Amino acid sequence: MKNQDYQKSFSSGVTAKEAFEYITKVADWWASSFKGSAINLNDEFNVTFGKTTVDFKVIKSVPYKKLVWQVTDCYLDWLQNKTEWKDTSIVWNISEKNNIATIEMTHKGLVPNIECYKDCESGWNEYVGKSLPRLITNGKGILDKS
Repeated sequence: MKNQDYQKSFSSGVTAKEAFEYITKVADWWASSFKGSAINLNDEFNVTFGKTTVDFKVIKSVPYKKLVWQVTDCYLDWLQNKTEWKDTSIVWNISEKNNIATIEMTHKGLVPNIECYKDCESGWNEYVGKSLPRLITNGKGILDKS
């Protein structure tokens, strides 16, 4: 379990199509400083939190089922290794049963033995565990304060 990738999942009263669409509205649940597109294969996007910046490329997009966002570059200003996320990926798997979507997010490469794990785990718990579900149920997520 020591090297297990960060993972968070939840179910929500929306269809897989709706869940997919909410996930790709990054500015509504994760980073208001979002630029680009996070939907289609080869789309590129950037999120910024103060001095921290992360660039992504969509390397897999199966509408309403799966998205994979590869980190192509980053600058994590609070870490000794400022490019620790580079070459990691955010994997979204979406399934549906009886019009209820289950969303599973895995940050491949974000494992307990790396420098940012504790802070990044806390951040993902906030954004994927609280903000995205709130966006889905209430129409408004919790955004960054930068």
